[in-house]
Amino acid sequence: MSFASPLFLWYFLPAVLAVVLVAPRSGRNVVVALASLLFYASGAGGTTVLLLACIAVNFLAGRRLEPGDDWPGQRERRRWLLIGVVAFNLTILLIWKYAGFATEQLAVLARWFGGDYPVLHLALPIGISFYTFHHISYVVDIYRGERPALRDPVSFVTYIAMFPQLVAGPIVRYREIADQLPQRRTHRLDDIAAGFPRFAWGLTKKVVVADTLAPMVDACFATPAQDMTFAIAWLGAIGYTMQLYFDFSGYSDMAIGLGRMLGFRLPENFARPYSSVTITEFWRRWHMSLSRWFRDYVYIPLGGNRRGTATTYRNLTIIFVLTGFWHGAAWTYLVWGLFHGGLLVLERRFGWSAAPADLRSRLARRALTLLLVVVGWVFFRAPDLGSALGMLGHMLVPDLAGLTDIVAASVTHQRLFFLLIALIVVLLPAGSGTGPFLEAVRTREAYAVRAVVLTAGLGYAGLLVATGTFSPFLYYQF
Repeated sequence: MSFASPLFLWYFLPAVLAVVLVAPRSGRNVVVALASLLFYASGAGGTTVLLLACIAVNFLAGRRLEPGDDWPGQRERRRWLLIGVVAFNLTILLIWKYAGFATEQLAVLARWFGGDYPVLHLALPIGISFYTFHHISYVVDIYRGERPALRDPVSFVTYIAMFPQLVAGPIVRYREIADQLPQRRTHRLDDIAAGFPRFAWGLTKKVVVADTLAPMVDACFATPAQDMTFAIAWLGAIGYTMQLYFDFSGYSDMAIGLGRMLGFRLPENFARPYSSVTITEFWRRWHMSLSRWFRDYVYIPLGGNRRGTATTYRNLTIIFVLTGFWHGAAWTYLVWGLFHGGLLVLERRFGWSAAPADLRSRLARRALTLLLVVVGWVFFRAPDLGSALGMLGHMLVPDLAGLTDIVAASVTHQRLFFLLIALIVVLLPAGSGTGPFLEAVRTREAYAVRAVVLTAGLGYAGLLVATGTFSPFLYYQF
């Protein structure tokens, strides 16, 4: 059930908000938990049982992981329980998300030696990458003593399965929401009034911009290698750069707005990433909740940057190998992760991670950073490594060939207009008056621009949804 579907917008969401308004103050979590499980089951079907099993295991383990007056044997048992629960969560993720990929590689090896190996095909449960990370955050934060375990299973289901963030984030660390879970709602209408504009802003970004660009981007990336040209390659790469940002940041805006309407404050996920002057800065601004998760639960436990240069480079490489494979079981994602990890290592090695002070150098570095990000997105979007490398090859070598008939048919005036608008909004400097309004900047000017845009954009988005011209969010596949 997509946030941008008529079923969600016109039936599910109004019904949930109506029940939230009339339910007792202490009943918020019950409403959210039941609505979230219904939301998930509507798309996940039988794999909802897997989610419930993971919820049960982690909830039961949580109370036994709390630190107390640990004597040596008890401390050791807590540590082994943590290892076991984390291993359980990762095993579930590895089996359902990566077993098929692993058996495909074994089948390729078997064919080289004249043999045969069966390939396992498992349906990927919706949101498994996200709720696995939520479970790990829960048990680790309890083990570290940062927050107490939840005693109420309804509150735990609310945290794990909360429908605004269940399918595609933001990734909410337990410590970020633990204090909000027991609170009773006292300002329900105020929460809805505060959350709806953010939700509407995200819906406009997703449906009006991202979905409009999607057919053009798909046509470019579907172009056969023999028909690929310089123009098609750059149009596809730039178009996807805009589509992915407006799609995923639009989803995050909608999730944060929905969470606020339900009485929760979810963490921000984007902060004008295409304004970054370095790749290091880009990863502080793009999918911030994922970066924070890997920092707190993998990078720092590995030693972070505290154990010398070589260890820091090793840790960065590990993090971005995991980041790549977290997004999908394919070599393209691994190469994309290694590409960004390698750039971060180079920036640290040569002292390029700090932004230059003078304006001319900042503009040049910003242009270079955006160019590198665009190159990386080609690996992220391409169906395989061969297609990615072929497309990048055409991007490097200008030619006089134009667009194929199929691509040309997809390049309508409407799509070119929204591509141009997206580029202008993204590329203008942060202080120009347009750029800051992409995210949740709280200034009088920001609110005024959003009001003007939403007046027209929300109505147009509603029309597009009504006519069925919406598509699933891109991050649903992860």
